[in-house]
Amino acid sequence: MIRSLLRRNRLFTAGLVLCAFWVLIALLAPLITPYDPLAQDMTARFQKPSSAHLCGTDSLGRDILSRVLAGSRISIGAGFVTILLASVVGVIYGGVAGYLGGAADEIMMRGAELVQAFPTIILAMVISAALGPSLFHTLLAMVIIWWPNYARVMRSMVIQTRSNEYVEAAKSLGASNFRIFFHEILPNCIGSIVVLATVDFGNAILLFSGLSFLGLGSPPPAPEWGAMVSDGANYLNDWWIATFPGLGILTMSMGANFIGDGVRDYLDPKLRHEV
Repeated sequence: MIRSLLRRNRLFTAGLVLCAFWVLIALLAPLITPYDPLAQDMTARFQKPSSAHLCGTDSLGRDILSRVLAGSRISIGAGFVTILLASVVGVIYGGVAGYLGGAADEIMMRGAELVQAFPTIILAMVISAALGPSLFHTLLAMVIIWWPNYARVMRSMVIQTRSNEYVEAAKSLGASNFRIFFHEILPNCIGSIVVLATVDFGNAILLFSGLSFLGLGSPPPAPEWGAMVSDGANYLNDWWIATFPGLGILTMSMGANFIGDGVRDYLDPKLRHEV
């Protein structure tokens, strides 16, 4: 699969390179940052990009490059944790609703639709503001608003799959509901969840950065891309303060979307011949 996508889909290849680059940066950040990302030097405030500071310094004299590299750990980690937890909760919730059917399905999915009735960014802002600005609260808010997407996809896949012959055969052999769901149904539904998670990864980074931009993400002085862009918005003449963390957000989210689109096109029989 990967070789076929790399050979035929250039956007997928570009996305894979971009994401691999930033993931590697996030893993090696403590070893490759030229300066302490939290260290302040008031004598070096607002320095333009130079040999001493390749991406310049901010209003407190902190090295922008070091903060962008260190901030990748927070932004990428937040996106990954959000999608992982949201997909796990959504898969279990939607899977149970679709498998049980009837009144249980109706009641459970009305709860998911209630969450989806609110605008995503507004609901995330309300939850984060109510709980207080912190990384944990922001991640919790993002998981709360994201899991219904996976629940709806999983429910529809389970409804399509539960009537297949191999599921009926497992039931006739006396298999428990737990075994039928996790051994017969879930493996045949996971492909759609993987595609959705891949596409959502870039969107999760964008949302987390947006919340951080509004002061609802990781509290200062932690280096985080959205918060750095927010800081740079106060000093538009010093363009480098917001530009470099903004490029991090752009390239990482764009790369994740390229990968998600490539995987979706490959797994869709209608689109596979085009890949």
